[in-house]
Amino acid sequence: MAVMQDAYSHCEKLVREADKDRFLATLFAPAERRPYLFALYAFNIEISRVREAARQALPGEMRLQWWRDVLSERGYGDVKSSPVATALLDTLACFHLSSAPLIELLEGRKFDLYDDPMSTRADLETYATQTAASLIECAVNILLGRPSDEAAVPVRHAGIAYAIAGLLRAFPIHAARGQIYVPIEILDRHGVARESIFAGQTTPELHSALADMRAMAHDHIAALRKSIGDIPQAAAPAFIPVALVAPLLARMERRRYNPFRPIELPQWRRQWAFWRATWGGILAV
Repeated sequence: MAVMQDAYSHCEKLVREADKDRFLATLFAPAERRPYLFALYAFNIEISRVREAARQALPGEMRLQWWRDVLSERGYGDVKSSPVATALLDTLACFHLSSAPLIELLEGRKFDLYDDPMSTRADLETYATQTAASLIECAVNILLGRPSDEAAVPVRHAGIAYAIAGLLRAFPIHAARGQIYVPIEILDRHGVARESIFAGQTTPELHSALADMRAMAHDHIAALRKSIGDIPQAAAPAFIPVALVAPLLARMERRRYNPFRPIELPQWRRQWAFWRATWGGILAV
């Protein structure tokens, strides 16, 4: 029992330090569900850090494979060395949840290990569905205390919108290390050379391509609004981080926006967005 409590405490500490947005959003969930959400979000942190930790693709692939083995109950003996894995497996067992969405998330994260470009809009939406939407799906299931697909449509739209906003926010980081998540078909449509992105050149063509990306995110937010009634009230905290999408996009739509400079929202603005999302509806931003 003490080992399990320590594992959950480790997850909470990790999320508090490395993912402040989801930490704050989790505080709006019922107290008895929070440890399980922290275990889920701690897993997401570990997976999102694989490229930086591994530095090369092969060690990164090996780390992702370790997690696949854990989630498919192969290599179970090694789990004791990871408090995140210990808490995550306990979470899945407590609610009789499938590990399939988490394995899907691992599949999506393989793309992060390489410098291959994102080819099409469809590829981008698939990546966002595998990563951000899968995470929201698991959070919904934890909050409901059971497997559920009743919110599948809003989960997908929320995940894609959230992922696109996050990728645009991380654009300068990705460009500096030779990664491009803006689909090549969008760059080609606007005449943007990949080399100009790696050189940090801000051009009207690049601004137009990034505007297309923001339009995609806005489209999915609009679709989320239309399907908002499909979200069970108990599952609402899983969607609270999506309240940051609109203000982030608004910052990028300012006249002096430079895509090669980091975009950040002040902490008070984030907390205000979460408060409004909680008391005024998930998308009251």
